[in-house]
Amino acid sequence: MPRRTNGAVHVATIKTRYKDREYTSQILRRSYREGGKVKHENLGNVSHLPAATLEVLRRSLAGETLVGATDAFEIVRSLPHGHVAAVLGVLRGLDLERLICRERCRERDLCVAMVCQRLLAPCSKLSTTRLVHQSTLAQELELGEVKEAELLAAMDWLLERQERIERSLARRHLQDGFVLYDLSSSYLEGRCCELGAIGYSRDGQRGKMQITYGLCCSPEGRPVSIEVHPGNTADPSTLAPAVARVKDRFKLDRVVFVGDRGMITQAQTKALTAQGVGFITSLRAPQIQAMTVAPNFQLSLFDEQGLCEISSPQFPGERLIVCRNPHVAAERARKRIELLEATEAELAKVKAMLDGDRGRLRNAAAGRIGERVGRTVNKRKMAKHFTLEIADGTFSYERNPATIEQEALFDGIYILRTDQPATRIPASAVVRAYKQLKVNEHAFREMKTPLEIRPIHHRLKDRVRAHVFLCMLACYVQYELATRLAPMLFTDDTPLTPADPVAPARRSPQANAKAGSARTSDGQVAHSLKDLITDLGTLSRNTVRVTTINATYQQLTTPTELQKRAFELLELKLA
Repeated sequence: MPRRTNGAVHVATIKTRYKDREYTSQILRRSYREGGKVKHENLGNVSHLPAATLEVLRRSLAGETLVGATDAFEIVRSLPHGHVAAVLGVLRGLDLERLICRERCRERDLCVAMVCQRLLAPCSKLSTTRLVHQSTLAQELELGEVKEAELLAAMDWLLERQERIERSLARRHLQDGFVLYDLSSSYLEGRCCELGAIGYSRDGQRGKMQITYGLCCSPEGRPVSIEVHPGNTADPSTLAPAVARVKDRFKLDRVVFVGDRGMITQAQTKALTAQGVGFITSLRAPQIQAMTVAPNFQLSLFDEQGLCEISSPQFPGERLIVCRNPHVAAERARKRIELLEATEAELAKVKAMLDGDRGRLRNAAAGRIGERVGRTVNKRKMAKHFTLEIADGTFSYERNPATIEQEALFDGIYILRTDQPATRIPASAVVRAYKQLKVNEHAFREMKTPLEIRPIHHRLKDRVRAHVFLCMLACYVQYELATRLAPMLFTDDTPLTPADPVAPARRSPQANAKAGSARTSDGQVAHSLKDLITDLGTLSRNTVRVTTINATYQQLTTPTELQKRAFELLELKLA
């Protein structure tokens, strides 16, 4: 029979059995009707084709129009989303949006965007107008177009609400009455800011205008309140405004300020007592050496415990907790030996200038010799440990064993002072509270890097205050992020609390294992918080267009196991 040119062509699956086996064939055949009966014409055997090709052939012969995946679907836009979902989700979990303003408004959304942006990719306000659109942050907050003037106006709007926001934070985290307070500084760009001044730079930027800011933290380390001061403000002078802010604005009945020895001085302790505010601080080295009881200390007192409690007539009505850290004592002794040897080497060079035949100080007057020796012996502050004999044309030196031994008595010893009774705060709790000042230092480090509080480019003093407050809010959110994600970070999420509060902090075995292997307990790669947020940013939200119907839809990339674990710890769901 001649092959026909009409009739539908399709792929038929033919199954045949021979003995105990079954054979399947794919036959390309044409169906036609003849004399009222449907008959088939085999055109060829296509069983050798792959299953995917057979499916394409079958669907094509059935009348479907097939196109390639790249022709049917087009990714119109891909924006990083995972880190935005994490940061914004934690911020909303802290109810920070409502603390900023109860009702949603444009200013609140812009302030939230600036806080989140400092955690995602800190930048200037001008850069923020562009970067919010380079992630899903603008979409999540429905910002639309953002202009720099709007951001600056939102900062002014936020500053008006700082007191109320800090009051709410204080009600959350300062109920026990302990306040950790410390001061830091950051440099400014330009010379037009009213708050800018030359002062002691914690950034190591000598000769640059700067501001200082005092930070109040809760005992566990959450930033609660911050105040900006001119750059030449001394540490003790910032304490009174901080006390007034905590006592009057936050309405706390019992307050105990914890500050270092440079912050809470003798004059400040009297002022705090007059205001009814307790304190925990430490004595300066000259105060320790001047105490009548200090020379009578026996190191055997610290054989079993690293602290003991005493009293002194120089500090009536106060408790003094004497602490000795043997590790610090050994380090101080090592440094003193190195400084003494280095100073002796320098003094030997000076003596060679007198004794050598061609020495620059040969036969020099005593005044000139003394000037040169003074510069050398004071270079490392070792003059007190040397006995010097200077005359016209002669110079000799030797160590002073008495002063060296006297200083060695105080190696590793520091004394804490407080006006709080032992019934309320025992000696061990005083030591632990003072050591918690480390959380302020940690907050300052986080605000400077990676939140990048500086360099500060604002000129108006209120804008500088608003900028610093934004960084504090970002640090508040970052604390919560780090706490929840601790199992995935190098952070010690199971820290050990030593029985002796004076003993140095020790990492738990789990933390040591994590640091050694760079792996978490569940086998995943350990991260820093910054690296983990960057990794979450690789989870993208894609806008996909279907070309055949010209419609778009959004789809997230499939999260990795690491990203799934992070969102589990954050108690957030990706939508």
